[in-house]
Amino acid sequence: MTLTHLLTKSATNGRGFMMKAHHLLLTALTFACGFAPLHAADWLQFRGNDQRAVVTDSGVPTEWNVGEQADGSDSKNIAWKHKLPGRGVSSPIVVRGKVIATSASGAVQERLHVHCFDAASGKLAWERQFWATGRTFCHPSSSVAACSPASDGQHIFAFFSSNDLICLDLDGNLKWYRGLTYDYPTAANDVGMSSSPLVIGQTVIVQVENKGESFAAGIDAYTGETKWKHARKADMCWTSPTVMSGVDGKAVVLLQSTDRLTAHDPVTGKQLWTFDKTCSGIPSSVGSSDIAFIPSDGITAVRASSGSTSPEVLWSNNKLSPGTPSPIVVDDQILVINGAGALTAANTKDGEVAWRARLKGSFWATPVVAGNHLYVVNRDGIGQVLKLGKEGEIVSENKFGEPVVATPAIADGALYVRGDQHLFKVAKP
Repeated sequence: MTLTHLLTKSATNGRGFMMKAHHLLLTALTFACGFAPLHAADWLQFRGNDQRAVVTDSGVPTEWNVGEQADGSDSKNIAWKHKLPGRGVSSPIVVRGKVIATSASGAVQERLHVHCFDAASGKLAWERQFWATGRTFCHPSSSVAACSPASDGQHIFAFFSSNDLICLDLDGNLKWYRGLTYDYPTAANDVGMSSSPLVIGQTVIVQVENKGESFAAGIDAYTGETKWKHARKADMCWTSPTVMSGVDGKAVVLLQSTDRLTAHDPVTGKQLWTFDKTCSGIPSSVGSSDIAFIPSDGITAVRASSGSTSPEVLWSNNKLSPGTPSPIVVDDQILVINGAGALTAANTKDGEVAWRARLKGSFWATPVVAGNHLYVVNRDGIGQVLKLGKEGEIVSENKFGEPVVATPAIADGALYVRGDQHLFKVAKP
């Protein structure tokens, strides 16, 4: 049995409970049989349920104003905001009417927080706190809470740069806890890690790529045990696992490293095919049906072939070079923000550029789409809204009043944005 570490008592009430876990064996609690059905309004992981960062919801406001009054009396389309402790650059998720956010506090960000807010009122439903069991050093611009949480619709999987993976139910009860640094002591890098977990069925996929023991693993969502593990290149990489459809229509997980991208069966970890070219180490790939759009040589579009260990390259365009934000696919276009803040839309069929728009500022957060509007927030906290079509028309600029580096979430007509100090809900009254 794989060594793990169970926090034997979970936090209670809003203040929480913190306990350091040392060399304990796995003692996972039994989950209820089956996973709860997903709600259409959920945003279950980084870049949304299918990781395309796109929803058809057209009810999200295109204008807002945080205001300057403490009581929010002069704000516009700000349903609520809530101050968060410590630091965090992880994205929020929304599951069954609950908004989940993570943060890290303490002298070296050793206290790990998981917060749950009522989506309608913004009231704190519960908070749980844990001690980090791994290394907590990271770049000043980042945080130990850099990995976005994920959910299967019934449970929450909170992952941190310290390689702590925590499973809670929606009421905040601890189900299991993995301190991966105990199993893989050299897995860390000098500026922190930020790869977000991906949930496919009953498997939680984590990607831990660094100068030490670099690996990707499939973790059993019920027990926290390792189902499969693959060694990866010992190099710093911050991409997140991505999902796409395989040749048989089943889900395939993509693992993007700096030297290659590999496709795997999420249940067994079996490698299905390999794209053997240099890839970016920051923006992640995006899958649209059976095509993967990879940040490699700009953007390269590939499709897997039945029985082949190498995908078919459909096109490549080195003028579509993404900066930090990951590309997104909307209908028949792929949208890319480069390092200079220029947004380019290209046709997914051939990679030919359709239009360009100049945005203000520099960007870390991946943009999101609701209906026919693109929402992109720069690092200074200025949200720019573009109407999509044959070209991108900027229709508004809106300030959050603090830096924003986390990708927003969209659910039930609302935009959830995690700033440097607050979690905001942007919604019509």
